[in-house]
Amino acid sequence: MHTKNKIQNLNSKFQSFILGICFFFIGISASAQCAMCRAALSGDSNIKKAEAVNDGIVYLMVIPYLLVLIIGYLIYRMYSKKKKAA
Repeated sequence: MHTKNKIQNLNSKFQSFILGICFFFIGISASAQCAMCRAALSGDSNIKKAEAVNDGIVYLMVIPYLLVLIIGYLIYRMYSKKKKAA
């Protein structure tokens, strides 16, 4: 019975950790642009180009985070199935 409580406590902590990470990433501002890109695209005539470069950088940043999240979820699901089978 003591082991079951430990597992439930660990599961609860893991869920809290994942929820905290999600809240952290939701609050991050999405204006990512390097100094060289900003200098090359600054000015009134390049507003559309600057927004497009900014959107592209943010898009490229999101892909690795989504991959890590999906792989983490698949590993979590695999372990939870093993625990149910045991």
